[in-house]
Amino acid sequence: MKPILVVMAAGMGSRFGGLKQIRPFGPNGEIIVDYTLYDAYVAGFGKIVFVIKQEMQDDFKRIISGNKYSGKLEIAYAFQQLDDLPAPYAPLPERVKPWGTGHAVYAARGHIDAPFGIVGADDFFGRDTIVTLGEFLRGKCRDSLGCMVGFALSGTASENGSVSRGVCEIRDNKLISVTERTDITLSGNKAVYTDENGDKACIPADTTVSMNVWGFSPSVMELMGEHFDLWLSKYSNELKKEYYLPSFVDDMIGAGKLTVEMCRTTSRWYGVTYGSDADVLSNALSNMHEKGEYPPLR
Repeated sequence: MKPILVVMAAGMGSRFGGLKQIRPFGPNGEIIVDYTLYDAYVAGFGKIVFVIKQEMQDDFKRIISGNKYSGKLEIAYAFQQLDDLPAPYAPLPERVKPWGTGHAVYAARGHIDAPFGIVGADDFFGRDTIVTLGEFLRGKCRDSLGCMVGFALSGTASENGSVSRGVCEIRDNKLISVTERTDITLSGNKAVYTDENGDKACIPADTTVSMNVWGFSPSVMELMGEHFDLWLSKYSNELKKEYYLPSFVDDMIGAGKLTVEMCRTTSRWYGVTYGSDADVLSNALSNMHEKGEYPPLR
């Protein structure tokens, strides 16, 4: 059975100023997800599950249908909804913020019947990233063994402002922990961030960080359901608390329920955290098309 790729596309991109997921960046009107679809097709994925807001459904389906490779893949949609919670929990009436990346992945549970990868719709990950993920899912993936495709921090920063990243501790090519660091900026061969006490601290610029590119067995959904239930018992009444995917993975590693192998990619990551990042991405994609790395996707 071919692996599945879950694409998290429900975020609104507040700092960027609009729906990054459906804005054209490529020379033929391609959106970021067009490249993910093409790379997934080349990498041997058989099904794509888009996690979206229900109100985005018609526009998203219309735009995805314009991709020349969407018909070569099975496309499914899952909705990240505030009320998609286990009993007896319910969202506070005042809550508008989504429940986070962990909840986005959990929203796709009804579509997962094979090893699955996870990526975001906001980012360009590059073909080697998706191919590496697919190779792991077809070869090594099992109930207790997942993977993370990691990037060097220096290749994921923005020239236009600070970023937040999951900083990884690695031992014997296994992920030990992921710690969220905020307000990260590059300074030569180091990166400066704000620690949990509000103080400035430094780490090497080539430190491996998580860009939420993961691969798991379908059985992980059961673990996530149990973990999310426990999380809700503590935080369901907080208006802005989010259930983050790296926190789930971190807890499962700590509990000995999951081992996560580190996979590394030769691809360069491009993102659009800020509006000014758009030109950088568009220029990079145009260069890739000129070199023949991608055909027209629309």
